[in-house]
Amino acid sequence: MSKQFDVVVIGGGPGGYIAAIRAAQLGFSTACIDAWSNEKGAPAPGGTCTNVGCIPSKALLQSSEHFEHANHAFSDHGIAVEGLSIDVQKMLGRKNTIVKQNNDGILYLFKKNKVTFFHGFGSFIKAESGSYEIKVSGRNEETLVAKHVIVATGSNARALPGTPFDEKVILSNEGALNIAETPKKLGVIGAGVIGLEMGSVWRRLGAEVTVLEAMPAFLAAVDEQIAKEAMKLFTKQGLGINLGVKIGEIVNNGTSVVVNYVDAKGAEHKAEFDKLIISIGRTPNTNGLGAEVVGLALDERGFVVVDDDCKTNLPNVWAVGDVVRGPMLAHKAEEEGVAVAERIAGQHGHVNFGTIPWVIYTSPEIAWVGRTEQQLKADGVDYKAGTFPFMANGRARALGDTSGMVKFLADAKTDEILGVHIIGPMASELISEAVVAMEFRASAEDIARICHAHPSLSEATKEAALAVDKRSLNF
Repeated sequence: MSKQFDVVVIGGGPGGYIAAIRAAQLGFSTACIDAWSNEKGAPAPGGTCTNVGCIPSKALLQSSEHFEHANHAFSDHGIAVEGLSIDVQKMLGRKNTIVKQNNDGILYLFKKNKVTFFHGFGSFIKAESGSYEIKVSGRNEETLVAKHVIVATGSNARALPGTPFDEKVILSNEGALNIAETPKKLGVIGAGVIGLEMGSVWRRLGAEVTVLEAMPAFLAAVDEQIAKEAMKLFTKQGLGINLGVKIGEIVNNGTSVVVNYVDAKGAEHKAEFDKLIISIGRTPNTNGLGAEVVGLALDERGFVVVDDDCKTNLPNVWAVGDVVRGPMLAHKAEEEGVAVAERIAGQHGHVNFGTIPWVIYTSPEIAWVGRTEQQLKADGVDYKAGTFPFMANGRARALGDTSGMVKFLADAKTDEILGVHIIGPMASELISEAVVAMEFRASAEDIARICHAHPSLSEATKEAALAVDKRSLNF
């Protein structure tokens, strides 16, 4: 016998579980279906972000950064370390514990908010009489009937044609998080977020890391001035970054992998690696959803087609997160999930794509919101720019990390903030002030006139805002 719900969410990642919780809070009988399992076969909601993405990668980044500091920076503080070593298995165990804590936390939130959870794979069966039947395939098969359906099925790692992931030698983000011991030589194809973060982890732990990027520019989506600074700093750290590369044949030998490629100058190379991480983007996860059964429209790349409100072509069917247009970011999915639940309730859900922050959790971190200088130039916008280096910030000196800068871009006439770009310590935290300011249509002068604690890294934000009008007190 089928089970009736007002709202059924297919997918328990950041967009899905947040949408389910918000729908339940708004008084709807709500179910969430998710197929992720841990190594014991138990439910592991949270999607890619919690299981093989944001959360475990940050755990490894933190562990490897501690090791790096102990290896290279502690002596500056008068701390002597002898016999330093890394227990990779213990590091992975800590990461797995953190993942499970997050999985369990989501299950607790479901219970607290009266969301019915189904562990299995959800797919459309049919649409009938203003509702939808959804099959849950798992240990126990179920049939659910819903008035509203929210598709939040996420995305999968994109493989190179003819080079499948075996997660032993040729790795996606999932395999990159489970390398059992530090490889001597690690190859990374793709200098994006995943490639740089995972490359940074294993470089800190002793691997020789070579990054192969097809684009001629480094971090093309990032403000050019910030990207150039990042290239300089990462190269100094020991990441071998090669741009404008054309990948040729890749041969998996079972215990190593050989990559043939042509560099930007046309020279041919053959490189052998113990492990190869491929991070060339992600594809929407709609396989097996049953979209064709109910006529749910997908575009030519497999994304669910939605309007600005995340409505699909079907009445009362919505989609959020990586499976729809827009940046593949967990916090973007969460914002869409809340907005859709509120729209179902007749409220006015809000998502501002212009103020979604981006972060790369390397060291130094890179974070930005709004438009880049090159975008403003291309759009013919008259703007002013102000920068301030962490080298001149007292808190950064005390931390022992003075790399990078804060950059403000503001309208030349109105002084409204158009973009803020940061490379440096705690950039992921500092960017939030800029997001808030831009949501309220603040000017650079507004930030400049706000009192910031001293000494703090946020003073660099204030000084960069002051620099927009050539008023920085430190120059």
